[in-house]
Amino acid sequence: MRKKIHVAVVFNEPTVETQQGRKYVSETGQLEAGSSHAEVISTLPSTAVDMSEVGVLQEREHVEEALKKEGFRTSLFNVNEDFKRLVSFLQDKQPDLVFNLCESVGGDSIHEMHVAGLFDLFGVPYTGAPAFTLGTCLNKVRTKEILSFHKLPTPKFLVFKHPSDVNIDDLGLDFPMIVKPSREDASTGIDTASVVDNPAGLRKRVRHVFQNYDQPALVEEYIDGRELNVAIVGNRRPIVFPVSEIDFSTLPSHCPHIVTYNAKWMKGSEEYEGTGVVCPANIPADVEKKVKELAMKAYRLMGLRDYGRIDMRLTKSGSPYILEVNPNPDISDDAGFARSARAYGMSFEDTIARIVEYALERTP
Repeated sequence: MRKKIHVAVVFNEPTVETQQGRKYVSETGQLEAGSSHAEVISTLPSTAVDMSEVGVLQEREHVEEALKKEGFRTSLFNVNEDFKRLVSFLQDKQPDLVFNLCESVGGDSIHEMHVAGLFDLFGVPYTGAPAFTLGTCLNKVRTKEILSFHKLPTPKFLVFKHPSDVNIDDLGLDFPMIVKPSREDASTGIDTASVVDNPAGLRKRVRHVFQNYDQPALVEEYIDGRELNVAIVGNRRPIVFPVSEIDFSTLPSHCPHIVTYNAKWMKGSEEYEGTGVVCPANIPADVEKKVKELAMKAYRLMGLRDYGRIDMRLTKSGSPYILEVNPNPDISDDAGFARSARAYGMSFEDTIARIVEYALERTP
């Protein structure tokens, strides 16, 4: 039966820096049919590679290989700014299902929800969260407002729409604080200077967000504790995988214990090399139960489906606070999501097949 099911793996085509400016990988001649992640990386100068984008090529490979092993018929499509190509692909190939790995278009994550919306308009079933959920979760402020309204714990926060709005006498938050762009994902805009412990540092960092990302700055009370993430699959009866913990124990002393952009994407940086993962996390059973229950509430509340990940901080007294709700986490074979699945006892191939089956259950 599976051999008759055509699953199209749709992914955002990476962009790289060239002497002529930023270009799609295909414009550099590097994205040929069957080109592997390693082949593309080897042809690019290290200074030009943004692993947060190019990494999707590896995710694409892992997912397609798993689908083939599970007996599905597959095809690949790289999304760029020419949406007519995508429309033509959907009309010509008529896949039974799209495995949606598209997190941005041309490096702009706001288009993540637009691609999913296009699938909806054409009536093509796809894996993962719907367009509305993708857009809502990308907006960190709106997500926190929804969580707070439903009394799910999230760090106290403020939003500054202009640097001049910072009024030190009327903050209502305690230092230290962490400052983030309000509409980015994948740790974009977060570095070792993001945690501030005085008014001057706060003003400087809020200004940095406006100057570099042209969007409001989200300021949260910084929770000095442990960082956890919880991976979930399923819809009617979701499975909560074992809790993972980010291990900051080997970070240099001058680095705050946060997942910066470098820690997540820049292999060879001191933040990347000093940040590890422990799964299952070594936490008391009662805390684990509390964390998993909170993750499930957030998963359902925010409208995630098929799979997703909830990121949290755990205070020293054992109270969890939701940082972010990620409806489209990295599901490469070597990523944290797959690691959590294996800790549960589910192989990577089985995980990918289940995600497909969850999505197909919605198909008339």
